Amino acid sequence: MTDASRTIRVGMAQLLVVPGRPDDNLARARAAVAEAAQAGCDVVVLPECLDLGWTHESARELAEPIPGPRVDVLAAAAREHGVLVAAGLTERAGDRVHNSAVLLSATGELLLHHRKIHELDFARALYTTGSSLAVADTPLGRIGLDICADNSAATTGIGHALGLMGAEVLLSPSAWAVPPDHDNHVDPYGAEWEAPYRELATAHDMPVVGVSNVGPVVGGEWDGWRCIGASLAVGRDGETIRQGTYGEAAAELLVVDVELRPRTGAATGSTADSPAA
Repeated sequence: MTDASRTIRVGMAQLLVVPGRPDDNLARARAAVAEAAQAGCDVVVLPECLDLGWTHESARELAEPIPGPRVDVLAAAAREHGVLVAAGLTERAGDRVHNSAVLLSATGELLLHHRKIHELDFARALYTTGSSLAVADTPLGRIGLDICADNSAATTGIGHALGLMGAEVLLSPSAWAVPPDHDNHVDPYGAEWEAPYRELATAHDMPVVGVSNVGPVVGGEWDGWRCIGASLAVGRDGETIRQGTYGEAAAELLVVDVELRPRTGAATGSTADSPAA
């Protein structure tokens, strides 16, 4: 444990997610993990509901448990390439479906399991709301995990709670969508996330990284909308350090070096103390 700041390399995998096509989506996720590892990344962040797509009705039949087969696929990729993986998945828990996220260690261990708390009203007809928050201690530092609108301007309390738990970086699988007639030249996308990310970052000296998919929204009140990437990384000082390309076809891997605050020397927990990659 040192009192010096550290820099970690984050892969922001702005994937194409095709609703209802879990095998194809997971294949793209595995490929993105491999590409990020080749680029020297320490951790890869994948989008929200990357298996089935956000609010797609297939979740009622195709959602799988956590831990479960889809987590195993991502864990194998994390282990093969020696990187941490944060990913959004659709979770079956008994008769309930959750919009969930996981953080996997570089050896494939499940470190965090988060269920989205701030789900939009119409999406609550499909997803059951989460009720807990946690952080994980890793060789990279203490990591917080939440999902998309958990960090909206209306609910920054969720991110603040993770900051107060000592998160040194906050990772957020997301699905950022716009209506079919949205004109990014007239109304540039991103300000709605930059403000709350900046608030969280500066309040807790904590970088925030949100990664959205690209592709269509199918189902729910936003049926016909488009997920458009524009993934965002904000540094400790609240300044934007990387933003993804906007567009329904803008699949890409972004690589960003993120500085974490100096460690205080306080003891950290052991739930995520897996070997360094």
